Amino acid sequence: MSKVLSSYEEAIEVTEKLSADFAKTAVERDRQGGTPKKERDAIRQSGLLNFIISKELGGTGGTWAELLTIIGKISEVDSSLGHLYAFHNYQLATVRLFGSKEQWSALHKGTVENGWFWGNAVNQIRKDAIVTRKADGNFEWNGTKSFATGAKDADYLTITGSENSPDGKTLAAAIPANREGVIVVGDWDNIGQRQTDSGTLILKNVTVNKNEVLSDPGPLSTPFSTVRTQIGQLIFANLFYSIANGAYKEAVDYVRGKETKPWFTSFAPSAQKDPYILRHIGELWVKLEGVRLLTAKANELIDPIWQKAENLTKKERGEFAIATAAARVAATQVGLEVTSRIFEALGSRATTSALGFDRFWRNLRTQTLHDPIDYKIYALGDFVLNGTLPNASFYS
Repeated sequence: MSKVLSSYEEAIEVTEKLSADFAKTAVERDRQGGTPKKERDAIRQSGLLNFIISKELGGTGGTWAELLTIIGKISEVDSSLGHLYAFHNYQLATVRLFGSKEQWSALHKGTVENGWFWGNAVNQIRKDAIVTRKADGNFEWNGTKSFATGAKDADYLTITGSENSPDGKTLAAAIPANREGVIVVGDWDNIGQRQTDSGTLILKNVTVNKNEVLSDPGPLSTPFSTVRTQIGQLIFANLFYSIANGAYKEAVDYVRGKETKPWFTSFAPSAQKDPYILRHIGELWVKLEGVRLLTAKANELIDPIWQKAENLTKKERGEFAIATAAARVAATQVGLEVTSRIFEALGSRATTSALGFDRFWRNLRTQTLHDPIDYKIYALGDFVLNGTLPNASFYS
């Protein structure tokens, strides 16, 4: 049995201690890339993996709004670890939304009992994994999955593939990560989010038992099952805000620490009194505050949506999609501005690689390209002008 935290308050205490430890090595680990095995094991041992699982199944029984706060605190200091932890919970949501009660209850309970850290191989943009139904009623998965975040060092995985049939139906399953034929390539080498192991996963003649396929109700088949997309978008909005806010906090501390000097023609006695530095700090605060409020508004909606479960209507789902899209767009645009503009307040000395201020922009730039905000802005405009709610997909 893995550790289970008793309350949200205890979870916050644990999170703050973990985050303080992660912050000490964040810059160096960003340079190194690779798998943050030590840090993942610290999360395993902390009890946080069970936070969102209900008390009835042995977990803490925390809310989604509380979980998003925890994700944010980790992401401010290390967005790779925040991303990995967020996606663990994203997969717990996936099995709840796509699978039968018997399936998701067993998987949630198994997570508590065995301390499973979940990884992801669900990307359905490229239909490179083909699923064949076998004579015995089981299935065989073959192909590749890209952007398989957290698959390396995972204990359990959610996977998707296209059925080898005329309609090419999308199938999803939950399987042990050590299943024969599951090969994590370890080829993630991007400019940001360098410790998320978001590279390629190969599925080679992987046998998936019929009771491991999540087909009741299945992917995107009911309004509630499509909430998976909105949980992902809300995670991204919180992740992006937290990266930008983490950059902003470090920038403010840097200026307060008298590392930044006023320009030689300035009449200000210190950088903290320089009018142009104050302007940059003030403008960025206003923009971040706007993102914080938009994200908080969307965060408030998720628990009532979750509690409606199978009673959720298409209209309610669509309105939630609008709220998450607005937060995601604002967090992307403002986040990219903040993580770039902080240097105008910090000065040239802050560009030394030892400080690692560049990691905030690189991490945000990498993750914001997950799916284009142009289409979210289009959807928002269509909603405002025409009252049209977004159609459900893996990304909208």
